[in-house]
Amino acid sequence: MAPRPRWLTRNVAVLSGVSFLQDAASEMLYPVLPIFLTVTLGAPVAVVGIVEGAAEGAAAFTKILAGRLGDRFARRPLIGLGYGLAALGKLVLALASSWPIVLAARAVDRLGKGIRGAPRDALLMVDADPAARGRIFGLHRTADTLGAVVGPTIGLLLYVALDHQIRPLLMIAVVPAVMSVLLVLAVKERPRRTETTQLRRAQSVAPTGRMPARLRILIATLTVFSLINFPDALLLLRAHEIGLSTGAVVGAYICYNLVYAALSYPAGALSDRVPRHLVFAAGLLFFAVGYLGLAYTEKPEWVFLPLALYGGFAAATDGVGKAWISSLAPAERQSSAQGFYQGLTGGAVFLAGLWAGLAWHGDGRIPLLISGGAAIVLAAGLAVGGGRLKPVTAPGR
Repeated sequence: MAPRPRWLTRNVAVLSGVSFLQDAASEMLYPVLPIFLTVTLGAPVAVVGIVEGAAEGAAAFTKILAGRLGDRFARRPLIGLGYGLAALGKLVLALASSWPIVLAARAVDRLGKGIRGAPRDALLMVDADPAARGRIFGLHRTADTLGAVVGPTIGLLLYVALDHQIRPLLMIAVVPAVMSVLLVLAVKERPRRTETTQLRRAQSVAPTGRMPARLRILIATLTVFSLINFPDALLLLRAHEIGLSTGAVVGAYICYNLVYAALSYPAGALSDRVPRHLVFAAGLLFFAVGYLGLAYTEKPEWVFLPLALYGGFAAATDGVGKAWISSLAPAERQSSAQGFYQGLTGGAVFLAGLWAGLAWHGDGRIPLLISGGAAIVLAAGLAVGGGRLKPVTAPGR
C-alpha cells in the first residue's frame, strides 16, 4: 500500500470528509429549490435570485468577521458553529410554508457557511506543505463537490421513490448535515502561537500584520468578477425554462458537479506548477462558454453540455482562488485573508443575484449574455496582467 502523501494531513482528510457530508446535504435540495419556490410555494421568478443573492449577502459580512476571529481565537468551535447553523437552516427550510421563511432558512444556512469557511480553510494548512496549496485546496474541493454529486443523485432517486414530492426530500437532507457537525470533533488544532511560528518558517516570510498590496489587488479583482457570477439557482431555472423536467434538472446539475469534482484536484495540482492566474483565466473562459451556451441553447438535450463546461469553471477557480489567496497572505493572517476574500466576493454574488433576478423578467438570456461577455474580457485581462499578482517568494515554484 502506497504511503500517504505528506501534504495529505489529518486536517485535510477530516475537513474534506466534513465538507463532503455537508455538501451532500446542501446539494440534495439545492437543484429543486428554484422549483420548490416557484411551483410549490408560488413565488415569482425574481424571488429565486433575491433569495439566493440575499443568502450569499447574509454570509458576506460574517465571512469577514469570522476570518478575523479565526486569527485570534480557536477555530474549531467556529467551524462547529458554522456547520451547526447550516443544519438548522436545512431543518427550517424543510418546514417552510412561504418564500419569506425559505429566505430566512437560506440566510441561517449561509450564515453558517460564512462562519465556518475562513477558519476551516486556514486549518487546512496546519502541518501542511505550503508548496502543495493547490493540491490541498483542490482535494478539498473535490471532496466537497463529490458531496454535490452524491447528494443530488440520492435526492433524484428519492424524488422518484417519494412520488415526486419535494418536501420529504428536504427533511432527509438534515441527516448528513448533522453528521458533518459531529465529524468536526476530529479536527486537530494547536495553540495559535505554535501554528503561526511554523507557518512563518515554512513560508520564509517576516512577521507582519498587514495584508500585502498584491493580496488586496487580487481580492479586488476577483470581487469585480463576482459581480457577474450570479447564483447557480438561476442557471438551473434557465434549464427548467428550456424544457428540462425537474428530474432532468437534477441530472444536469449532477453532470455539472461530476465535471467539477473530476477536475478540481488536477486544476489545483496544475496551479502548483504553472502560474495560478493562467489556470484561473482558463476557468473564466469555461464560465463564459457555459453562460453563453445556456443563453443560446433552445433544445433541452443540449443543456447538459454548457452545464458540464461550467463545471470546468468551478474546478479551475474555486480551490485555485483560495490557494492563490493563501500564497499571498501573511502566516498570521491566513484566516483573515480568506474571510476578507470570501466575504467581498460573497457580497458581490449577492448583488449579482439581485440584478440578474430582476433582469430575468424580460428575457432570461439577457443576464447570461451580459455575464458571459464580461467574463471573456476579464479572462483576457487576467491572463495578461495576472502575473503581477504572485508572492515575492513562492515556495515550491
